[in-house]
Amino acid sequence: MALALSSLTIGIFFGLGLAVSEMINPARVIGFLDVAGRWDPTLMFVMGGALAVTLPAFHFILRRARPLLASKFFMPTKRDIDRPLILGAALFGIGWGLGGFCPGPALAGLASGAPGVILFVVAMVAGQWFASRFTD
Repeated sequence: MALALSSLTIGIFFGLGLAVSEMINPARVIGFLDVAGRWDPTLMFVMGGALAVTLPAFHFILRRARPLLASKFFMPTKRDIDRPLILGAALFGIGWGLGGFCPGPALAGLASGAPGVILFVVAMVAGQWFASRFTD
């Protein structure tokens, strides 16, 4: 129960952070990618702020024997760069550039009720379902 409650709380704070920084607005992302036009550096500052907090904290957190609410840390073990990773990253980038959303901001943006956000999330879920049918 504590894990579920902490996950919900962290998710709410994450969503609020996305909303306050306007990262649920696809125009921000598209403006960041428009380096030859009216470039908007907001996304760079949001990412930089997140990294400035995460990188030092990550070092100290991993020095612990285990997480606060789990029996062990679950760290990625795969180190190779393979075709599915490259294709997935390319599709993610293309979708992010065309739609102006990635999964986190899209889910947070559902609170707006905007038809474009709802359509994006439905297409994202359908794409995930479709991909699960053809991968291991």
